[in-house]
Amino acid sequence: MEIGKKLKDSVIRSSAGLIPACGGNTTMILCFSGTGNSRYIAERIAEALQDEIVDLNAKIKAADYAPIQAGEDIVLVTPTYAWRIPQIVSAWLTKAELLSAKRIWFVMDCGSEIGNAAKFNRILAEQKRLQYRGTAQIVMPENYIAMFKAPEREEAESIVRAAEPAIADAIACLKAKKPFPAPRSNLYDRFMSSAVNPIFYRLFVKAAAFQVRDACIGCGQCTDRCPLNNITIRAGRPVWGNECTHCMACICYCPTEAIEYGKKSVGKPRYHFEQLGSR
Repeated sequence: MEIGKKLKDSVIRSSAGLIPACGGNTTMILCFSGTGNSRYIAERIAEALQDEIVDLNAKIKAADYAPIQAGEDIVLVTPTYAWRIPQIVSAWLTKAELLSAKRIWFVMDCGSEIGNAAKFNRILAEQKRLQYRGTAQIVMPENYIAMFKAPEREEAESIVRAAEPAIADAIACLKAKKPFPAPRSNLYDRFMSSAVNPIFYRLFVKAAAFQVRDACIGCGQCTDRCPLNNITIRAGRPVWGNECTHCMACICYCPTEAIEYGKKSVGKPRYHFEQLGSR
């Protein structure tokens, strides 16, 4: 399977605006993705269910909260940021009106664990008056090089292969319209998703450490990919503002690897899903 090509095709369809509003019992697949892991999972789900993907990166970037004619079923595919779904995703979902929607499933990919994210997903579903149908955890390659190390290509491909059974299990539940099995929820999970999450955002999720080296070619790809419009090009170089969600798109997609996050990213592999080949 050419995983890189499948993802590229999905992105092309989304960016071309070929995502019709859903109606009837059609499933609406909402996807936010920093460096492609969630996009790949959403593409697998869309292929299996014969539905299309609504690109939340574009919606959030455009501050587009216009009502959407959804089907009865919503599947939200998103990465895990600090043991919960990203704040910018929950904020969008809170503001947007999903017409006709009745049920929601959450699919969260992560580098290691999602903590007790399910508790907060249930609360969000209740706020939207949607029936909560569970949260699935899928371990995918790490991209958070502001703190951790991303895998080299061969290891990343191995991690994706290992994730396939979990993706297949999620798809099986969605096809049968069954709830996902409850994920692990121990004391550690509850602590990380509740107490640590807001502290992590306050202390660590900042753009100030981003800097650019002379290898920068001023292509503007970082600006285009930033979901919060936090990067501007000045004198041919990117400049970061104060709004950042640490999606790692700017640093991991930079074609010349000219962007660093202080000293924390120096010498680390960059990871985005499209760089993976056939498997």
